[in-house]
Amino acid sequence: MKEIIKIHSRDNVVIALRNFNSGEVIDVEGKSITLLNSIERGHKIAIVDISEGGDVIKYGYPIGKATANIQTGEHVHVQNVRTKLGEVYDYAYHPALHELVHPQRNLTFNGYRRKSGEVGIRNEIWIVPTVGCVNGVAEQIIREFKAEVNPTDIDGIEVFKHSYGCSQLGDDHQNTRSILSDISLHPNAGGVMVLGLGCENNRIDEFETGLGDYDHSRIKFLSSQTVGDEIEAGVNLLKEIYAQVKQDKRVPIPISELKVGLKCGGSDGLSGITANPLVGYFSDFLISQGGTTILTEVPEMFGAETILMDRCVNEEVFEKTVHLINDFKQYFIDLKQPIYENPSPGNKAGGISTLEDKSLGCTQKGGIANVVDVLKYGERSKLKGLNLLSAPGNDLVATTALGASGCHIVLFTTGRGTPFGSFIPTLKIATNSDLASRKPHWIDFNAGPLAEDKTFAEALEEFIDKIIRVASGEKAHHEESGFREIAIFKTGVTL
Repeated sequence: MKEIIKIHSRDNVVIALRNFNSGEVIDVEGKSITLLNSIERGHKIAIVDISEGGDVIKYGYPIGKATANIQTGEHVHVQNVRTKLGEVYDYAYHPALHELVHPQRNLTFNGYRRKSGEVGIRNEIWIVPTVGCVNGVAEQIIREFKAEVNPTDIDGIEVFKHSYGCSQLGDDHQNTRSILSDISLHPNAGGVMVLGLGCENNRIDEFETGLGDYDHSRIKFLSSQTVGDEIEAGVNLLKEIYAQVKQDKRVPIPISELKVGLKCGGSDGLSGITANPLVGYFSDFLISQGGTTILTEVPEMFGAETILMDRCVNEEVFEKTVHLINDFKQYFIDLKQPIYENPSPGNKAGGISTLEDKSLGCTQKGGIANVVDVLKYGERSKLKGLNLLSAPGNDLVATTALGASGCHIVLFTTGRGTPFGSFIPTLKIATNSDLASRKPHWIDFNAGPLAEDKTFAEALEEFIDKIIRVASGEKAHHEESGFREIAIFKTGVTL
């Protein structure tokens, strides 16, 4: 079993794949190195002397600079390395495009073909509150509906509670309306009831107009203040929706119609070695079959952004990517916050030292495919291939944004573990086998064996099979647990 890994030939550090004691000897390409410190799994070990101010290189790129002289065999981490990143940059386009070479396999999953032509992988009924004031009303409507109908022939019925929809201005108001509209139109829902109060600034009539040409038999509206008994009225509307939804049946759908979101959270030192590269291999595979993947977490692109920029298919997409990065940096600057206040304490405990370290591992989820488009927050995807999406790194906000952009599933890699789930299936992929064994009720797929004895080709086949099963109806663990949430990006004042 492997004990260390050198990711790239240019690297001057290796990664520990188990815990080491000070004084142990490791072999790196025929060179014996005595460890000067105890090293935890996922952490970095210097394999040459690194002078103060010199680059620490991992993934073949600098991840920071040494803040002191680092000796061969020494632990390389936050105590002796810091970021090299600055503020807003000017960028130049140096195309480095890739052609994906995967045989066409004509794979299918069993999904739902909607009237609009879009495809869903769940057939659920959703209540979408226009304002947080009616969250409790929505829950009571669902309880009464279930008691009267017992809807066992659909995939589920959910309310996606939030605290917004009123007392918001400008971008915050628009973000709330955009995300809720995107959820209402999402094809994983067989039917939706949009539930309002009646006096909120996210007005139902304007909300309905914003949906455009929607299926009136599947999306219904209720303003609580305009009816005598909002619970009874809501139950009756759900019955109308249910009469339509229960008729839907799964049919074979080409995998080319699958849209998959790419996200990580609670990363550790193995994230960029096991789970993230595996997701990248899958992203490239799906795109080669005509499918779509969407990568977000813009602050966790900082330090690796030029790799993505050089893979943009043309100058226009490059310029959109530059704005994606610099606009997000400006957001930090405008609020007088440090741009590079990252990684988190959990990331550091897992072996990630700087934002470059985190970002170079994070962006591997996008594989090597070319970037075809850049999406604004709340914008729905239009082009097949690898898309970039504007959203923060926060797990629930970013995952909600991926679902709102049209993703059917989110692939969520994690080294620390998390139980949450968004309004679409959110598959947790463990970076290490220890996490997978400790939290089997959280983890949907274990990428840990990639640091042990499994090849990426073997793991990819298992991963493809898992995703097709989930797309065909197999529940993710968070769905089985009933953990379904949304979070909307907020930047401004609350009235």
